[in-house]
Amino acid sequence: RTCQWSCYKTFLLEDTELRKKERKKTPLCVNISCKRCPRTAGVQHSLRSGVGTLRHAVRSGVLDRVAAVRLPARNMTSDTNGMSSKQHYKDAVIDFTGGSMGAIASVYTGQPLDTIKVKMQAFPDQYRNMFDCFSKTLNRDGVLRGLYAGTAPALAANIAENSVLFAAYGVCQKAVALAVGAKSVQDLSVLSNATAGFFAAFFSSLTLCPTELIKCQLQAMREVAISQNREPERIGPWKLTRRILATDGLPGLFRGLTATFAREMPGYFFFFGGYEASRSLLTPPGKSKDDIGPMRTMLCGGIAGVILWVAIFPTDVVKSRIQIAGSTEPFIAVLKNIYRNEGILALYNGLSPTVVRSFPATAALFLTYESTKSLLHNAMD
Repeated sequence: RTCQWSCYKTFLLEDTELRKKERKKTPLCVNISCKRCPRTAGVQHSLRSGVGTLRHAVRSGVLDRVAAVRLPARNMTSDTNGMSSKQHYKDAVIDFTGGSMGAIASVYTGQPLDTIKVKMQAFPDQYRNMFDCFSKTLNRDGVLRGLYAGTAPALAANIAENSVLFAAYGVCQKAVALAVGAKSVQDLSVLSNATAGFFAAFFSSLTLCPTELIKCQLQAMREVAISQNREPERIGPWKLTRRILATDGLPGLFRGLTATFAREMPGYFFFFGGYEASRSLLTPPGKSKDDIGPMRTMLCGGIAGVILWVAIFPTDVVKSRIQIAGSTEPFIAVLKNIYRNEGILALYNGLSPTVVRSFPATAALFLTYESTKSLLHNAMD
């Protein structure tokens, strides 16, 4: 029998000079029963036709040109809100840097009154009020060794705390937004932002506790020496750190960690909740919270600082006592002991200088944080 059917194998050829495409038709038999087919019949014919086409495509460079075409890839690292992992990392770096710069501004603004607070918390019987403590500290030790005692560990503590805190806060905001189904962190409620601050404080507490312990011991060094009937020694933060490590090992730097958790986590619930609530109330109609201006940002930061310290001050008193004394007593035991022997008002010794300090310190913190954040976003976008 003579083959009555034919098929056409199409080759795509490229003219390298004219860049034109043309087609070449070659008759091939597809009759299964054809005896004159130069190739084997049936399925083998079809397969070999396909192999021949592929071989020609490889030789003519068609596959190389197809492989060189870049197709738009699907972003497998994006989250449900369409934000890439690169954007997450960039936001975390910006929050980390903004928190660090805000911490520096906060320390230099509020360190003198923080020293007064620690002295009044640990030794309430030696000072009548904050003005008495301020004048005695200034007269005996001066500005640098008195009011600004412990500035180096305070800087380390606040930079470590606030950089981690604000970076973790941004991450926790996104996690809370994902949990509640919000489209973005800008759509979170005050309660959701407060919850994000609560969880972010867990991570910042781990970095804060050792540096806070060194700061408190340096600030109260004179009062500890007087209570032990000895001359106060002059010692720096690094030497004190080495002494604690030599005496108590690494756990010695984490005295009061439970009290730090008890202070920081609920404290920053109120801190960020108060800040976001204040921003919402002070935002003009038709504008966003980011457009309220520096003065309103400072006011919101000051309000947040006052809310924070009023809410957590009793736990801060317990933490200071534990860290200054190097005590290993449980947090609850120290709290009960203070209440039983000194009364409930002892848990609020030093509140006045703390409130006075917290308003300008946290105002400077948030103003610097928001300004740094805005500047870096504009520079990196």
